[in-house]
Amino acid sequence: MTSEEPRATEETRAAESTPARPVEPAAPGPSRGRLTLAAIVAAAVVALVAFSAGWLAAPRIQTPSDTSVEAGFARDMQEHHNQAVDMAMIVREQTDDPDVRQLAYDIATSQANQSGQMYAWLNLWGLPQAASQPSMTWMLQPVIDGSDGGHAHTSASGAGDMVPGEPMPGMATADDLERLSQLQGVEAEKLFLQLMIAHHQGGVEMAEAVEARSSNPLVLALAKSIVFAQSGEIDYMNELLAARQ
Repeated sequence: MTSEEPRATEETRAAESTPARPVEPAAPGPSRGRLTLAAIVAAAVVALVAFSAGWLAAPRIQTPSDTSVEAGFARDMQEHHNQAVDMAMIVREQTDDPDVRQLAYDIATSQANQSGQMYAWLNLWGLPQAASQPSMTWMLQPVIDGSDGGHAHTSASGAGDMVPGEPMPGMATADDLERLSQLQGVEAEKLFLQLMIAHHQGGVEMAEAVEARSSNPLVLALAKSIVFAQSGEIDYMNELLAARQ
């Protein structure tokens, strides 16, 4: 036996007597749904930054008036967004599902941020936050046809059967919100998704309406971002809802 053999034997015995360290399971990766939602949010941010950069480089335009399309949109979409924030915060208290809670968080943060932007517009334009006309009156103003140099036409395209003063497209009722606050788990998730899909569809309708009626680059930037992000979220929410039927 060589002089190194006893040392090797001792090391071998020590290794055999040491309990094996348990292998910790790998942390679960993000779900496909969360990755999809993250991609939607990231793309919307990129789109808004790009459009905003275009606005900064564009010639200055006339400040919107109190009864303008831009002012009406800013006031009404703030109210529309604020209800989405309310619904998102309600469902986060009613479910432990990580996908729905993440979706609700993203909706609440993004729409609260956009609502703040529109509040700031009105201040920048020197206009009151309160409207002097019934809600949605701006949707009855003529659309702008870009094919002939941006001239306005009398068509009310995009307004549908909108009646000023009636609830905005996609808005949930007080009873809807009360019911949502009383439900728990999957039932709360399903109602939230149903209400928010309709809410987003209404938001897209309003954003497309202002796109057709405004040439203000700042307003158009946000409207395009809303259409892009909420259309993607509608698709994602339909997937979540189908999984719960």
